[in-house]
Amino acid sequence: MVQGICLGNVMVDCDDEKKLCEFYAGLLGWEKCEMYGHPAVRSGNDIVLLFVQEEDYVAPVWPEQVGEQQKQMHFDFQVPDVPSTVRLAVALGAVKAQAQFGGPHFTTMFDPAGHPFCLCAKD
Repeated sequence: MVQGICLGNVMVDCDDEKKLCEFYAGLLGWEKCEMYGHPAVRSGNDIVLLFVQEEDYVAPVWPEQVGEQQKQMHFDFQVPDVPSTVRLAVALGAVKAQAQFGGPHFTTMFDPAGHPFCLCAKD
């Protein structure tokens, strides 16, 4: 173990870093900031999502399909009211996935860059 090590940030590749930063700032209510010359959002306990624009970015396909760009990761956000949070996410630019597998427990969405994320009922 490295003494003092901690997670610095989660880097999210995308096609428009400013647009994606605005989306997550609006959805999460986190502070907008800049890190390493790129837009980011920071939670009250210093979790940072850093958005980096990539020229050759290709949005993942979900559900996964052979021969298509696979998702590398996705966020699960615990929320007190899934339907109202889905409406907020859509108003901010997200799209509800056509395929849903969570029933009343979670709803799968796509952020403006096409990354899947889930809005999950807080237990």
